[in-house]
Amino acid sequence: MKIAVAKEIDASEPRVAISPDTVKKFKALGVDVAIEPGAGLKSGMLDSDYTAMGATIEADAMQDADIVIKVKRPEASELANYKRGALVIAIMDPYGNDAALKAMADAGVSAFAMELMPRITRAQVMDVLSSQANLAGYRAVIEAAESFGRAFPMMMTAAGTIPAAKVFVMGVGVAGLQAIATARRLGAVVTATDVRPATKEQVESLGAKFLAVEDEEFKNAQTAGGYAKEMSKEYQAKQAALTAEHIKKQDIIITTALIPGRPAPRLVTAEMVASMKPGSVLVDLAVERGGNIEGAKPGEVANVGGVKIVGYTNVAGRVPASASSLYARNLFSFIETLVDKSTKALAVNWDDELVKATALTRDGAVIHPNFQPKAI
Repeated sequence: MKIAVAKEIDASEPRVAISPDTVKKFKALGVDVAIEPGAGLKSGMLDSDYTAMGATIEADAMQDADIVIKVKRPEASELANYKRGALVIAIMDPYGNDAALKAMADAGVSAFAMELMPRITRAQVMDVLSSQANLAGYRAVIEAAESFGRAFPMMMTAAGTIPAAKVFVMGVGVAGLQAIATARRLGAVVTATDVRPATKEQVESLGAKFLAVEDEEFKNAQTAGGYAKEMSKEYQAKQAALTAEHIKKQDIIITTALIPGRPAPRLVTAEMVASMKPGSVLVDLAVERGGNIEGAKPGEVANVGGVKIVGYTNVAGRVPASASSLYARNLFSFIETLVDKSTKALAVNWDDELVKATALTRDGAVIHPNFQPKAI
């Protein structure tokens, strides 16, 4: 069985789908690994690092591969080089990309979307969204620090005292929690907010303060499954007023609210941005889905009345070596479940809940129930 690793054709994507460490693990499974020349260069992983672990470097690695692994979904030009029946595993971004799904189906490949991995115990080690969001939360604070004209920690010097920066994190998922932890390590005074009451304890455990209108409705704002309930208009108005007043006093805001398949919710309005002091910085981690912050521009740092809004895309990719290393482990852990260890051959169990959740195409058709072609 052969796994091929594609070099990303998107010039803005520095990550790679395999690390020398996971090459070694694949070889231990009895799998041959072929890698396109220079695939890991932008992540600091040389061809020689891979060959030292048993991989081969092949310009036409995809043509006879049983499995092709990538970071981003393959373009039509890449699909022409894949054999029919091959498994293609990547971060597929399937929502709203029906034409791309059809192209993969027409190419006869079985496409799997890593970001659709179910959030169950056995799949934790395969959770791409968490591994990459963790690094995005960290990097968001680093980007904020770079754009901020002052130091983060309080500094007491003979020439005077520099006050600690005030950081407000909006959305306390994986990225938000890492942003809180990183800002705290840098010495900032951190507050955070989320619509789920259970996050209050997580926020406070990291040494930050939780901001919310904590009335009876808030205390019952979470379903048995751990998801947020939609709040009443009255509660939303009270929370918005509290947040708007709080934002005026902050130096840095980091927003992380993103729901797969939907536009990002608007958390910070233009009026809120205008209320902040010149020199303040906002970082929008949801800018690729429309943004949480009004005025954020994808791929840019917008200056609005002296306030900077950082709208970098692919923020995890700004830490490419670490992001690639974690993503490669996510991929290996998933692929390991698709291989028969005794025969060293592919043995996909199409009834496995991991496969059912992630498989997009098979045998020339789109098979995932969420992405079926709509009847005309």
